[in-house]
Amino acid sequence: MFVDDEANILSAMRRLFRGRDFDVVTAGSGREALAYLEANPVDLVVSDMRMPEQTGAELLCIVRQRWPDVMRIILTGYADVNDTMQAINTGEIYRYLLKPWNDDEFVTVVQGALMVKGLRDEKARLEKLVHRQNRELVELNSGLEQKVRERTAELQRTMAQLNSAHESLKKGFVTSIKVFTSLIEMRGGAIAGHSRQVADLARQIARELGLTEMEAQEVMVAGLLHAIGKLGLPDKLIQTPYVQLSAAERAEFEKHPVNAQAALMALEQLQKPAHLIRHHRERYDGKGHPDGLALEQIPLGSRILALANDFFSLQNGTLEERSLGRDDAARAILAQSGKRYDPKVVAAFAKLLGAKPAEPPRAEVAVKSAELKVGMVLARDLSTQGGMLLLARDYALDDRLIEQIHSFERSARQPLPIYIYKTEEPAA
Repeated sequence: MFVDDEANILSAMRRLFRGRDFDVVTAGSGREALAYLEANPVDLVVSDMRMPEQTGAELLCIVRQRWPDVMRIILTGYADVNDTMQAINTGEIYRYLLKPWNDDEFVTVVQGALMVKGLRDEKARLEKLVHRQNRELVELNSGLEQKVRERTAELQRTMAQLNSAHESLKKGFVTSIKVFTSLIEMRGGAIAGHSRQVADLARQIARELGLTEMEAQEVMVAGLLHAIGKLGLPDKLIQTPYVQLSAAERAEFEKHPVNAQAALMALEQLQKPAHLIRHHRERYDGKGHPDGLALEQIPLGSRILALANDFFSLQNGTLEERSLGRDDAARAILAQSGKRYDPKVVAAFAKLLGAKPAEPPRAEVAVKSAELKVGMVLARDLSTQGGMLLLARDYALDDRLIEQIHSFERSARQPLPIYIYKTEEPAA
């Protein structure tokens, strides 16, 4: 359901989704939307922020209270950032989109929301099934051993399905974050791939320091989203090297970690990564931002993220007046040990620089979309030529995904760069 008080906007949304596999309904006001929801099931509500009588934030808050399973997206302008943050907090908004929107981004976000909705529904269905079967097991006669064995086998199959759905939900969550990262980097002045490079190095350092896999995952997610707070900054602050900014411009730029935390704190799964992002501009000597923390006061994940971010920023020219080579950037990091960076984080980073891969990388091969088959596994992230992520690396392809790839190529009128893991040929 699309909700907007402007008929031309609703018409534009209908045109955008015409021919796609969606049932679209529209409403010209919050009151009309609520009346429709009273009588009809809806999976996703996309509402404009500014509407007379009832704002989009108020509408989505009511939707959350009365129909909590309905996904919620809000459309907003740059001037409504504060109201949008409040809407995210009170209405538990899945995502927000800026007006005017990018068509491809709009479609991708809607598809992502519906994918998450489907996984949640399937997980709830399986959990309900497991609870029901558990009750039936308790009621079985202890003497019916064969029946108990049959029911136990059925329960194990159901649990396997539940675990599979849970893993799919986690994988979909990480993939959604990667897609959102690609959208962040499409903002003017962004360096393609920077966030993913930072996330990968930060996770390696976290593992080297002995953090648990869950903690390393949180550091990686923080790396993917650490630049989200820059979305509200003027282009000049993003495109100018940090050392060339004036004092006033630096003060404005240094707000982006706090803005990032505010944007993410309503999402329970992202609260810990949001905390790490807030403090990734702190310095080990206490001269950083936003809170002037020092030494062990700074979360370890933030200390890791600070080093990883600066290492690649030195190389892409967003930190200093000129871009440094990889070796020079590493030397600059080492020189700041005990000042800007935690010495033990620097030591782990230095060890990784000289480390050899534990195992040779899996062989990969480039293929055309017409050659794709069910069961093939992506060896690289599948992205458009503009850098937008479509599918994450290690995704196993099925009929539905292969058809979506074909459909995207037809609509874009250009082939996608596809790499899959090479499989061993069977012996003759």
